[in-house]
Amino acid sequence: MSMFCYQCQETAKNQGCTVVGVCGKKEDVANIQDLLIYTTKGISEIVKKGNLDVKELGGLNHEMLTSLFMTITNANFDREAIENQIRKMISYRDELLKDLNLENLHDSATFKVSTSEEMEEKANSDEVGVLATENEDVRSLRELITYGLKGMAAYADHALNIGKEDPEIYEFVYEALAKSLDDTLSADDLVALTLKTGEYGVKAMALLDEANTSKYGNPEITEVNIGVRNNPAILISGHDLVDLEMLLEQTKGTGVDVYTHGEMLPGHYYPAFKKYDNFVGNYGGSWWKQTTEFKTFNGPILFTTNCIVPPKSDEVQSRIYTTGSAGFPGCDHIVPDEKGHKDFSKIIEHAKNLDAPEEIETGKIVGGFAHNQVVELADKVVDAVKSGAIKKFFVMAGCDGRMKSREYYTEFAEKLPEDTVILTAGCAKYRYNKLNLGDIGGIPRVLDAGQCNDSYSLAVIALKLKEIFELNDINDLPIAYNIAWYEQKAVIVLLALLYLGVKDIHLGPTLPAFLSENVANVLVDKFGIAGIGTVEDDLKLFLG
Repeated sequence: MSMFCYQCQETAKNQGCTVVGVCGKKEDVANIQDLLIYTTKGISEIVKKGNLDVKELGGLNHEMLTSLFMTITNANFDREAIENQIRKMISYRDELLKDLNLENLHDSATFKVSTSEEMEEKANSDEVGVLATENEDVRSLRELITYGLKGMAAYADHALNIGKEDPEIYEFVYEALAKSLDDTLSADDLVALTLKTGEYGVKAMALLDEANTSKYGNPEITEVNIGVRNNPAILISGHDLVDLEMLLEQTKGTGVDVYTHGEMLPGHYYPAFKKYDNFVGNYGGSWWKQTTEFKTFNGPILFTTNCIVPPKSDEVQSRIYTTGSAGFPGCDHIVPDEKGHKDFSKIIEHAKNLDAPEEIETGKIVGGFAHNQVVELADKVVDAVKSGAIKKFFVMAGCDGRMKSREYYTEFAEKLPEDTVILTAGCAKYRYNKLNLGDIGGIPRVLDAGQCNDSYSLAVIALKLKEIFELNDINDLPIAYNIAWYEQKAVIVLLALLYLGVKDIHLGPTLPAFLSENVANVLVDKFGIAGIGTVEDDLKLFLG
């Protein structure tokens, strides 16, 4: 076994990737990512045992977020970039150790490496990686928590880019990572820590929501063009709105259009971005279709975060740029200056020398139904529920992916009765957001709250409806949860929902491989977590 990774839904045979990642991650990159996580755990033990004040750790806090974010599925394939991050973290770690007199530290807090060869040897050792924890149930819970922390770090990192941070989130990240090294913790202790991870996931999502809306305004109902114009263009992918803002500012008046891709689609919903005449629309579908859609786009592609699929041609790769946590070997990586500004002039000039995008579809899609917008429609929604026009809401948020089994979600949406409404966020929406499902008294039957980052909106909407209908339990609402997952941001959303008390969530197209049988049974018994069946059987179950 040259590697072991089972953090995403598409992991080989729903057991684990052991030779090369289904995502395209090679064994050396997989193992060096494990070493980076190993390093963060050692640093966290130092912070906790040293009783250090996170408010005084400054740059280390920020680099912790970066380190976790870089290892999310499809984010960074660049071994050199990950090695450099390990060196940076070890430098922070050694600086902390100089001022402290700590004993009995875990190996992850003291190991020494400098060269790539030494890193590779350490990364391949028995101490590093998922399988270093022998007990299957403890391993399962540790990984569930770690993957939740990766998702939480992504949200906190986006908020930080807008200037918002919460020391309590850093404090918890250090606590949870340090506890993942503690062999004295029981399975019950780790279950409690799992729910606490969900609690802080809610805090991180609320922080990001406040950051985005305070800077860019509350998302509003918006029609987004999915056709093209005859101008050279740049395609921006990922999730970071600050990068989108900087790109739009720098392309203004250049004759270069900007299109969103994948999870950047909800950028169109924010009022602040509507002033840019060259912000044209959305190109294509969800992340996994990029292997064909990037060919026809013709222009440069900027990845601001995860969702990279290794390109199949040198021509496409020559047009890919990365920034932030994203990275791919051979692609130009844009780094910010000391003030956080990124110079996208090279991408803009590149675009001017390439053809305009080929049109692959026409029309418009509607979105912008984040919590503020839905609350404004509350009276209309409540009246529709009370009159029976709306019988049930289905939360179909989460991720999309390549598996043919995900066609289930399109078929499920198509076969839902006309008196039901879909609440969605994340790229899962691409399975049904272009279907003609109509509306109920002017309320579209697909209400898109935004990115997976905006899943917080769905929780706020549910809590608001609970308040309006004067219910004691969120589970008494006419809301069913049929959620698709793929990567670690979906994990923190799931843990956040569990913390909020939501039960009977159906998760698919498969349950996570990292859930041991016993841990899965706990989630089933305590929270009613279930997988998916056939569309017909699940419709009977949900509507019964």
